[in-house]
Amino acid sequence: MLRVWSDLLLAADIRQVTLLGLLDLSAAFDCVHHDLLLQRLQLNFGLTDVVLNWIRSFLADRTLQVAYDGKLSATQALRFAVPQGSVLGPLLYVLCTAELSHVVARHGMRLHQYADDIQLYISVPVHDTTLAVQRFSACVADVNEWLRASRLLLNATKTQVMWLGSPQQVSHVDVSHVPVLSELIEVVETARDLGVVIDSQLSLSAHVAMLCRSGFYHLRQLRPIARSLSTEAAKTLVHAFISSRLDYCNSLLFGVPDVLLRKVQSVQNAAARLVTGAKRRDHITPVLQQLHWLSVRRRIEFKIACLVHQSLSGRTPTYLAADIQLVVDRGRQNLRSASDRTCFLPRTHNTFGDRSFSVAGPRVWNSLPADLRRELQFGAFRRQLKTVLFSR
Repeated sequence: MLRVWSDLLLAADIRQVTLLGLLDLSAAFDCVHHDLLLQRLQLNFGLTDVVLNWIRSFLADRTLQVAYDGKLSATQALRFAVPQGSVLGPLLYVLCTAELSHVVARHGMRLHQYADDIQLYISVPVHDTTLAVQRFSACVADVNEWLRASRLLLNATKTQVMWLGSPQQVSHVDVSHVPVLSELIEVVETARDLGVVIDSQLSLSAHVAMLCRSGFYHLRQLRPIARSLSTEAAKTLVHAFISSRLDYCNSLLFGVPDVLLRKVQSVQNAAARLVTGAKRRDHITPVLQQLHWLSVRRRIEFKIACLVHQSLSGRTPTYLAADIQLVVDRGRQNLRSASDRTCFLPRTHNTFGDRSFSVAGPRVWNSLPADLRRELQFGAFRRQLKTVLFSR
């Protein structure tokens, strides 16, 4: 999500709009053909002998049986499907569909997948939107042919498309429907993408509204039992139902207006009062300090700084790590900042570019103390980072 979101922001930074398609597959995991999967693992990834036999054993001898009205059907041998509840199942699906990226690349479009969730997008100037629609439709047609050959089914009726960009640029887009196979799909203003509600103007206001609704709903469910819980038990429940939602993909919230961050902060404040029993009129800062909780803004910076550290250590995918470069790696060894592990900060044209990971990451990283930036152990870095951010 961070990669896709950054691409959308960088396109808006240079006054382009992006056509994004969220493709839906019907029962994708259940349609993976075992023989086809094993063949692709051998030909495309070089898995042979013992390793291939391990995976064959993992898939083989599985049966299906239906229970209805107190009766069981006869067992049926399964030649399809990878187990969705397993660790290996999603990985096998990704390996089976890896060739899809080559199909998309031929049309000059970008593709990102998370298991069976496919995000397909292209950025163009506003006057080229008609051309973008044509390329998108042609690409989806080729993707559908490849999926059919792989015995997978694209569900065109559940596919969502939307235009994204600055309010000024999006207002000039006059394409309201996009042909997807035999369907004419209406362009939507908001869509849920991997748990994040994105809107056409890249404001994330709809996502913040969803976060607040969900957070306050769960707080209302916890409040009747809060008095019966110990502080540690209450903190555990709050972390499970509230903090996990506030932290999920929170790096996307970097640079959003303060009014949106204050709304998210109000959820955390209410959760802190629930755990400690503080009154509504009590000042919240001492309560957060007592719990040793970072504020919402600092949690966002914490996430971004950790991603930068992992990118510099080679522990993030290349599509994220490519956005982070040290000054010393750009041929500026003589600068004092080179020895302090300072990151190169690209130039942008407006606030959209400032919110992208390629800019937000170096900006947050460079604001940290030099001795913290030189810490190579990730565990020690996280502990010291929280101390630094908490002091702010």
